[in-house]
Amino acid sequence: MTSFTYLLVNFLTIIICFVASFDRRLRFDRHFGAYLKAATVAAIPFIAWDVWFTKHGVWWFNHTYTLGLDLAGLPIEEWLFFFCIPFSCVFTFYCLEKFFDLSWADRFGGFLSGLAVAVCLVIAVRFPEKMYPLVTALSTIAVVLYLRFVAKVKWIGRASFAFLVLMPGFFFTNGILTGTGLASPVVNYNPAQILNIRLLTIPIEDSVYGYTQFLLVVYLFRKFQKPAAEAPLRRQAATAKQPAYES
Repeated sequence: MTSFTYLLVNFLTIIICFVASFDRRLRFDRHFGAYLKAATVAAIPFIAWDVWFTKHGVWWFNHTYTLGLDLAGLPIEEWLFFFCIPFSCVFTFYCLEKFFDLSWADRFGGFLSGLAVAVCLVIAVRFPEKMYPLVTALSTIAVVLYLRFVAKVKWIGRASFAFLVLMPGFFFTNGILTGTGLASPVVNYNPAQILNIRLLTIPIEDSVYGYTQFLLVVYLFRKFQKPAAEAPLRRQAATAKQPAYES
């Protein structure tokens, strides 16, 4: 049963959100295609990063807790991680926006973006020899600056609030993977390549990593979702322009 640990973490993370997606008040299932596209595109740089880090010993996996099926040096469960975890995050954000007015959070978008960039810049300059915080910091800077000044999205404040709401789930998932409640961690980190600041058992870099991944997947999800969302509006507009005698 121990070998199913990582797989079970993925399953428990996604199952409730997946089932709830079919609720008639949500119908998130209609957006599965957009989500899969977004998660796949976002996963490409993160998986490449993961493969490189694993190969160079920045972190490694305890195969006691995996099925033993590896692809490019990563357990198959790690590949699933990049689809299961973001699914629950995007679904939660989708629900929060659907049922609550989060517009109040928009006013904090600029401040949070500036704070994220400033803190990550300090970390990148201060710890260039530590691979995980360095790459995480540079990635966060790139994603935040792109979203803020190139894509010019307005939802960073709302997404940041949603990520805060997601933190209990983050502690559950990453806590188990980093050793909470287990005899040893599923994912082990080279102490020379991290800041060695932990939230319980979780390296603090994981929270920034998760935040950056979340922002990127949300951005791509909205991009892929937009054409599908606009199609019914175009049909409605075309129908409205038809002469009254046309059926």
